[in-house]
This record gives sequence, C-alpha cells and structure tokens, in this order.
Amino acid sequence: MFTGIVQGTGYVKSVTGDSIVTMEIEIPSTEGLKIGGSVSIDGVCLTATSVGNTVSFDIIPETLERTTLGSLKSGSHVNVERALKFGDELGGHLLSGHIMGKGEIISIENQDYVIQCPSGMGDYIQEKGYIAVDGISLTIGDTDGKGCFAIHIIPETLRLTTLGTKSVGEHVNIEIDAMTQAVVETTKRLMESRGA
Repeated sequence: MFTGIVQGTGYVKSVTGDSIVTMEIEIPSTEGLKIGGSVSIDGVCLTATSVGNTVSFDIIPETLERTTLGSLKSGSHVNVERALKFGDELGGHLLSGHIMGKGEIISIENQDYVIQCPSGMGDYIQEKGYIAVDGISLTIGDTDGKGCFAIHIIPETLRLTTLGTKSVGEHVNIEIDAMTQAVVETTKRLMESRGA
C-alpha cells in the first residue's frame, strides 16, 4: 500500500528486454529495501528484483500497455514512493498502485491542470474526491462527468514530483480511490438488479 505522498523523483538508468522489460532506476533511498519489496514508480506498484545503488524491476506486457511505463527510456525521471510501513503517517490517501488507465493532459494554466481520461472512467471521477495522478495523491476539482477533470497543484508538489515537467499532450497514470470504486460498482450493480 502507498499514500500518494511522493518521496522524490528517480532516474531511469536503463531499459532492457522485449516482452518482459527490466528497468534499472536510481531512487532517492534504498535504505531497508530488499528484493521482493514494493515501490511505486509513477504510481505503478513494482517489485524490486535487485537492490544496490540502483533498483531493478521486471515489468510485464499488461503493465507496459495499461500504464505510461512503456514510454519510459534511459534518462526519464519518475515519481517514487516506498511502500507504507505500519506506524507511518498517512498523509494522502490509500493507494494500491494498480492503475485504472491513462489520462491525457489537455491544458495547463499556472498550477491548474485539466486531464482527460477514457469516458468509461467518468463515473469514478467526482468533484472533491481523491485521485492519484502518476502516484501523486490529489483532490479532484471540476469534472464534466465524462472523464475530464481539473486538479489544482501547489508549488511544493510541482517541486517534489515530475508533474511540473509535463506538457500538454503527455499521458499520466490514473488510479481511482478504492473506496470510490467500490461505492460506484456497488451502486451500478444495485441499479442494474432493479432494472434502473
């Protein structure tokens, strides 16, 4: 589990492989990280396969297709969060690192970003609800109910994450809050069972 409070940015040192890709990433701290440990990279929960000065992760095709990790290359910067430990402060909201889909940045004005997700995600995106964008815990501003939403970013978030380096047209990983997903899915099932 993660909180969406990004601990810093990492640097992709290498990307190798074909069907299963191995990424070697320099992260802010490897203290206490062991092989098999979970790390959020741009919001995607990955398992460390080797730990030294850098950390290696094996990434399967499903993850490469569903997330933005397939577009990373040597030299890319990524948001990094280590897994939540018992007793840690929960400053954001609970995240699993399971990405629901990709969104496209359609406008940036000062610290206001507008992101368009696939329309099928629209039911889950609600004003003042939680959302994770590239692993960053954020509160949703306005939304059109069809997958388009605004977020308002404070300067500290832009400083600590990669969001400030993104441009219009770039894609970001989207994780919807698990409680929101459960409530929406349950409501849909109830309405379908009642013929609504």
